[in-house]
Amino acid sequence: MLSPNIETFIGCDSSYSEARIVLYGAPFDSTTSFRPGARFGSSAMRHESFGLETYSPYQDADLTDCAVFDSGDLELCFGSPESALKDIEARAARILADGKLPLLLGGEHLVTLGAVRAAAKKYPELHIIHFDAHADLRDDYLGCSLSHACVLRRCHELLGDGRIHQFCIRSGDREEFRFARNHTNLHPFDFEGLEETVSVLREKGVPVYFTIDLDCLDPSAFPGTGTPEAGGVSFVQLLKAIRTVCSANIVGADLNELAPALDPSGVSTATACKVLRELLLALYSAF
Repeated sequence: MLSPNIETFIGCDSSYSEARIVLYGAPFDSTTSFRPGARFGSSAMRHESFGLETYSPYQDADLTDCAVFDSGDLELCFGSPESALKDIEARAARILADGKLPLLLGGEHLVTLGAVRAAAKKYPELHIIHFDAHADLRDDYLGCSLSHACVLRRCHELLGDGRIHQFCIRSGDREEFRFARNHTNLHPFDFEGLEETVSVLREKGVPVYFTIDLDCLDPSAFPGTGTPEAGGVSFVQLLKAIRTVCSANIVGADLNELAPALDPSGVSTATACKVLRELLLALYSAF
């Protein structure tokens, strides 16, 4: 029997009503400061995911045992960051209102702001755990306050001091690092301090939004991103860190900054797919 050709991430074919986790894509990269192409990341992950197994030997778990709904990509206005953010916020708010966990696929990292706006309205005590090569704490980038280089600064304006926990950061201007010393909990270069941070947040029971910029990975393992930075963590280190974070009270999450055309080998897209599989399984086991 013929069916519509609707492509979803592998194993994520539950109905919306049954789903506990809902994927939604935000193909937006209009404020990218170096190499564009992240708008194609979410669709590439769906398409290439069928080169993976649904089973994870890392977690002894299978996506076919999980109720995950893939709602597809939003249709966003590329010329207006604020318009795009409003649409992302609306989708995240709908998913949250229905008691499900929203998992956003970017896109550049600015898309996180829309999802965080929705989560902060539902959970006023929200904290953020942030994996990234970049601090993303600029007040503006070339005069623009809505840029992927500013996304965590805008999130700080929503949440206040001491509620953003940053890991793997190895790039930023001097003012960003000064700002972080006074306003966020920044852990440079790797995941040192992550287990302690998660333990405290878990003990307090606070809601946590988890945002992953894939350029936290070493570019030798993940070159397909708009602003690669030498250094970074390994794939195995990232998977372990994801499992650690997902033991906290996660209420929303995202995965950003795959620019598939920048790695013609396809390795970066394959890596992003596997990170997404592991993130889904870790979230599902804890949700």
